[in-house]
Amino acid sequence: MSAGSPNWLTRGLPHLWLPYSQMQTAAPPLPVVATQGTRIKLADGRELIDGIASWWTACHGYNHPHIREAVIRQLDAMPHIMLGGLVHEQAARLATRLTALMPRRLDRVFFSDSGSVSVEVAMKMAIQYRLNQGEARRGKFLAFRGAYHGDTFACMSVCDPEEGMHALFSGVLPRQIIAELPTDEARLGVFDRLLEQHAHELAGILVEPLVQGAGGMIFHAPEVLRHIRAGADRHGLLLIADEIFTGFGRTGTMFACEAAGIVPDIVTLSKALTGGTLGLGATIASSVVFDAFLSDRPEHALMHGPTFMANPLACAAANASLDLFETEPRLAQVAKISARLTSGLEPCRDIPGVRDVRVKGAIGVVELEKISDLNDLKRRLVEAGVWVRPFGRIVYLTPAFTIEDADLATLTSTIVAVLQDFSRNGAA
Repeated sequence: MSAGSPNWLTRGLPHLWLPYSQMQTAAPPLPVVATQGTRIKLADGRELIDGIASWWTACHGYNHPHIREAVIRQLDAMPHIMLGGLVHEQAARLATRLTALMPRRLDRVFFSDSGSVSVEVAMKMAIQYRLNQGEARRGKFLAFRGAYHGDTFACMSVCDPEEGMHALFSGVLPRQIIAELPTDEARLGVFDRLLEQHAHELAGILVEPLVQGAGGMIFHAPEVLRHIRAGADRHGLLLIADEIFTGFGRTGTMFACEAAGIVPDIVTLSKALTGGTLGLGATIASSVVFDAFLSDRPEHALMHGPTFMANPLACAAANASLDLFETEPRLAQVAKISARLTSGLEPCRDIPGVRDVRVKGAIGVVELEKISDLNDLKRRLVEAGVWVRPFGRIVYLTPAFTIEDADLATLTSTIVAVLQDFSRNGAA
C-alpha cells in the first residue's frame, strides 16, 4: 500500500479476504470513497471512468436518484421482513412485473439474494421436479464448455471444468455432462448424440443465452439456442436459461432469449435486477414446473428459503429499476452504445496479438492471443483514468447504459492506446 492510503484501508486490508485474488501476490485494491453516474472516485482524489459497471450490474449508472429515493422510502417503512409466512408489497409487485416481462407460462418467481443462489435454486427445482414424479435417476445436467454459472457448489459443477476457475474441485464436484455449444454441423451432431445417450439421467440443460460471460465473453447465434430448445423438447428435458449476465437489455433485447424466440422452463436473474444497488436474485419457473410441486405430501414442497430472500430494500430497488426501463430509452441507448463500441474498438484489429474484436449489444470484447502480465495491463488502464478489469486473455467493456458519449469514447480509445503500447513492448 502507498503511504497515502487511508487509515481504514491500512487497518482493514489485513483482515479482508478478497475475491478472485491470490492475496500473497495481488496488488492492493483501490480505495473507493464515492460513485456517481459512470465515475468512481478514489480516496486520493482521482476519478476513473467505469467501463464495466461493477460486473455489469449498474445498468442505469451509480446512484440513480429514482432508485436511491425508492430505497430510502422503503428503509423508512420496513428495511426487512422474513418471507416465511409473511409477504410485503415490494415482493408482490416485483413478482408481478417480472412475470409480465416473461413469456406467458413463466409465471412463478422464487427470490434469493444472489445470482449463484438463483442458479442453485433452479437446479434444485429441476431435480425435484423429477423426484416429485418418481424419476429418481434424473439428477444430472447438460451444460457447456465456456460456461460460468456461479461459484457455489452445485454451480461449480456446471461451469467449464477445464477453462473455468473451478478445476481444482473437479474430483469432488458432482459429475455433469459437458458439451460444446452446438455452433456448427459437427457440434450439432455431438450435442444430439449426447442427449440420446444421457437423456435418461438428465434433469435439464443449462445455458447462458447468446453470451457466455465470465467464461470468456463467448458469443453464439440465436439459432444455437433454438437447437438447444428443440433438443430439450425432444427428450422431455427442462431448459434453464441463465440470464444473470444477459438479462435487462445487455445484449440488445430485454432478455437474450427473446432474440431466439425461445421460451425456457426456468430463467435465472440477478446482476442488473436492482440496477446494481443491492443484492437480489430471482428464479422464474413455468407453471408446468411449479405444478409438479403441488401435492398433499409436504415433502413435495420446495424446501428452500434464503433468510434475506425478497428483501424489501432490494425489491424496492428492482421495482425502481424496472420503472426506468419503462420510462427511459434504455434499449435505444444500448443500440447506440453497440454502434460506438463497434467503431471505437475496431482499430484493435490491427494490433499484433489481437485474435478477435466482437460486440453484442452493450458488450465490447477484445480477445488477445495471450496477456503475459495481467496486473501490469490493469495498472496501465487505471493510470490512464479508466476502470476496466481484463481477465484471461479478454479485455472487455460492459458500461452503464447511461454513459455519456465522451466517456465511452475515452474508454475505447484508452483500450486501443494501451493495447498498442502493450504490443510494442511485447507484453501482450
